[in-house]
Amino acid sequence: MSSSPTAPMQIGLVTLNVNNLDATADFYRRLLGLSVLDRDGRTLRLGAGTTPLLELRGNSGFARRSPRAAGLYHTAFLMPGRDDLGVWLRFMAEAGIPVSGASDHLVSEAVYLDDPEGNGIEVYADRPRSVWTNSDGQIAMSTERLDIGALMALAPERQWGDAPEGLIVGHLHLQVGDLARAEPFYAGILGADITTRYPGATFYGAGGYHHQLATNIWSSRGAGPIEPNTTGLVGYELLLDTAAQRQAILERAEASSLTDPYGLEVALATRQA
Repeated sequence: MSSSPTAPMQIGLVTLNVNNLDATADFYRRLLGLSVLDRDGRTLRLGAGTTPLLELRGNSGFARRSPRAAGLYHTAFLMPGRDDLGVWLRFMAEAGIPVSGASDHLVSEAVYLDDPEGNGIEVYADRPRSVWTNSDGQIAMSTERLDIGALMALAPERQWGDAPEGLIVGHLHLQVGDLARAEPFYAGILGADITTRYPGATFYGAGGYHHQLATNIWSSRGAGPIEPNTTGLVGYELLLDTAAQRQAILERAEASSLTDPYGLEVALATRQA
């Protein structure tokens, strides 16, 4: 099976509520080279090229989400290649943009930070599928020290500019109150495979990918549904291969629209009619 996050399920548009629309949009434009695709009042869409990746809904009256609440852990932006990650890291160092962490996960190399409103961000590049290993039917992942120097030495002739062609949201990592409550939705209704389990976390993938979605209770154990009119993740789009795949998900949900157990809206879109 393909190791790409684009088959047969890919994260599409991610929607966030924010207090300061312009400042948050400017941050993502500077950070990743995203461009403004359209704006309608207090709603703004950003993307790589013409591909929409992030929708920001601005309202200064939104209550600020608690870091212990259900919702977003991080939005993970996947670079097309390792060179792109290295070029971006050099830009980050030169621009003095702080990061909160960096890890080698065996299947990928990743850097972590937050946007101005506390929404988590991961920027990563995958290692080739040929070096991924399996243990007891699960994909082996770990959290090791990242060799930042080796990455920053890549493609020295290049400078960071606009988002590279092929930049996508590779996965979403979510905070939930209870892993067992979330699993029937993500593994059952959506039909994703459980690719690995960490203490306090479950990773879900499709098409042989290490994960398009993940849930954890590291800071949110016991959290209830997301409060309305708060900042943070509102929902996300799943891009599916076919209309039949979409219909099967809706039939398992016994509904015409989807929300996860914590109130996140999940929009289903297809590449084929």
